[in-house]
Amino acid sequence: MTPMIAPLLQQAAAAAAADQQYPAAALYVVATPVGNLADITLRALHVLQLVDAIACEDTRHSGPLLARYGVGTKPLIALHAHNEHTAAQIVLQRLQSGERVAYVSDAGTPSISDPGAILVTAVVQAGFRCIPLPGASSVVTALSVVPQAGTDGFIFRGFLPAKGNSRSLALTALGQERSAIVLFEAPHRIAALAQELADVLGQRSVTWCRELTKQFETVVTLTADAGPAWFAQDAHRVRGEFVVVVHALPETDGAKDGSAQDNLLRVLLSELPLKQAVSLAAQISGAPRNTLYGRALALKKDADGSGLGG
Repeated sequence: MTPMIAPLLQQAAAAAAADQQYPAAALYVVATPVGNLADITLRALHVLQLVDAIACEDTRHSGPLLARYGVGTKPLIALHAHNEHTAAQIVLQRLQSGERVAYVSDAGTPSISDPGAILVTAVVQAGFRCIPLPGASSVVTALSVVPQAGTDGFIFRGFLPAKGNSRSLALTALGQERSAIVLFEAPHRIAALAQELADVLGQRSVTWCRELTKQFETVVTLTADAGPAWFAQDAHRVRGEFVVVVHALPETDGAKDGSAQDNLLRVLLSELPLKQAVSLAAQISGAPRNTLYGRALALKKDADGSGLGG
């Protein structure tokens, strides 16, 4: 950003937003760009210039960012995942003195898989106002380019547990959910996630959003089982930050009660052992194996000794 642009931005921000009310003794939760600096809002620029102090997830990241926007020198308070409780008390002391304080995370909207939730809770419980300033959100950005993803609502999961049984249980739950699901994943785990989703989701559609709003932004939709091969084709594809959208299952894939899948499983279970029946049902229907396995177990239990294969 050239030196001449920053003053022009501040003038535009003041012209657009200065007539609004900005109460003192309040926390302003400010969304910042997820990558592209042009995605800052005029209201955010005005508030960042107006407040008495700015709490930041990483002052080393936010300091240069604020300077590029032409925000004057402000006291910066480090408030991140490892010190949020103690840093929140520093913010509360400033609010008690009647100051306005803004909070920004490194990118996007605070409190959404970023620090901020503990701070907001502390501020509200202390009786002060929290004022949200909308802006960039990688979740909504990704959903906006996925066909029908938000039509019937979606589930935001963010980062799954990193490993172990907790991660396995979370992945199993994904396979049983019919709604669209939004995940975050780090580059060093993205190839592993692609394989895990292939195992759990089979031919269900997944949209992989890499480096949203940045120079090398990539948005590609594949069936889950095609994901591992796609990442393996190019080492650059595993670099950067990812938002992953698991598509909702359409009603044509069977009614929500799974009656079509249940009918298929009943036929197969009458002739085959459970694991073989589930495997064949997955190939025929494209439904996740974990989901079918759970339904098959339920059907066997309901049959209560009817002689179905096991």
